[in-house]
Amino acid sequence: MRHANNKRTLSRSRSQRTALVRGLAVSLIRDGQIKTTLAKAKELQPNIERLVTHAKKDTIQSRRLVASNLGEPADVVMNKLFKDIAPKFVERNGGYTRVVKLGRTSPGRDEAIIAFVE
Repeated sequence: MRHANNKRTLSRSRSQRTALVRGLAVSLIRDGQIKTTLAKAKELQPNIERLVTHAKKDTIQSRRLVASNLGEPADVVMNKLFKDIAPKFVERNGGYTRVVKLGRTSPGRDEAIIAFVE
């Protein structure tokens, strides 16, 4: 029974799923928007929103939390999150990202774009 198992498994083990979400989060921070499957975008959204909320505080502890969650990313990614992205959302309480559905592709999966709200 799947009682209280509310995460999407994405047909991966836990370690593979963690690595996938970390990579997607780094790509989203670096590029501003990414195109992926709908399930991956919906799984990424709460994680990236949590990271932006931590980044809005800009303390040493929040930097450590974000770095550990992203798997010790490059300094360029951390600086972009803390200096460029988080200050835009100081007055906003959540809802930093948007998922736009693109429809079904020929292999049969639902595509989506996840991007930061302007």
